[in-house]
Amino acid sequence: MKYSLIAPTFGRPEEVTEFLESLSKLDYSDFELILSDGTPGDTLRPQIKPWIDRSEGRFRILYEEFLPVSDARNLAAKAANGEYLIFLDSDCLIPPDYLRAVDAFLAQDPADLFGGPDAADEDFTLLQKSISYSMTSLLTTGGIRGGKKSTTSYQPRGFNMGIRKSAFDSVKGYDEKLKCGEDVDLSLRLQAAGFRSAFIPGAEVYHKRRTNLKAFFRQVYRFGAARIDLSKKHPGQLKLTHLFPLLFSLFALISLISLAFAPLYSSLFFGYLGLVLLHSLWSTGDIRVALLALVTSLTMFFGYGWGLLRNALHHLFHGRGMDL
Repeated sequence: MKYSLIAPTFGRPEEVTEFLESLSKLDYSDFELILSDGTPGDTLRPQIKPWIDRSEGRFRILYEEFLPVSDARNLAAKAANGEYLIFLDSDCLIPPDYLRAVDAFLAQDPADLFGGPDAADEDFTLLQKSISYSMTSLLTTGGIRGGKKSTTSYQPRGFNMGIRKSAFDSVKGYDEKLKCGEDVDLSLRLQAAGFRSAFIPGAEVYHKRRTNLKAFFRQVYRFGAARIDLSKKHPGQLKLTHLFPLLFSLFALISLISLAFAPLYSSLFFGYLGLVLLHSLWSTGDIRVALLALVTSLTMFFGYGWGLLRNALHHLFHGRGMDL
């Protein structure tokens, strides 16, 4: 077996069904799929049983009630038969040529750790497309989550993360004590152990992310808070790109306060928003998505910045991180 695809699941049967449907259309056959499910009451498994039955043994599901994400991934990895483990999220849709793109790249460059970009499918909602822009754009995140180039050594995320199984086992998999940022932590530990990472431009997935602004704010808030925990565990991993959301949030607040008496200063803030609007319009071709991208980008900056600041203060005054 060349590839073991692994996805943690927890309820959301419609989402998981769409994920399975996309995998059934892959144009590459040398793979297995293992779902690690923690749905209370084991209610998801009966709903996706037809997909499991039709797979003729290629799709499996492991069940343990309330199984956390990292535990779920580690459990599936132990049962996997593939040379490579590819971790995906069940809120992703996988293009038909995904594995063929991965396989072609690894044939030329046999990396130990790899990942690819995430994007929005044409059928996604306007908000999901706007969130996708905000999370992947050069103007908002420096392109480190979705671009071909990275400002640091590439660190794959858990929604699209491939690892040679022998490398995964050598670092003992995901740290089950971490509740957020566990994928970045695993990437850093693999790189520190000498394993090589690569970005595969053609290994794109369509990532739905969150379906409302409140959930999106909560998600990026946890990302920001987790960055402080990661910097404590991996010194030197708190970089200017990670501080940008907090610095931008402070800049935005000062700009709004000084609007009446220092309009020139405030114009820098509104000029940046104008660039985001124009760039998102150029990128997506939809003025509705571009306008929403202003909202989702500000939500991302304030959420991530607030999470980072609050957890930094929590470490300072309590000597430990917040409960995420």
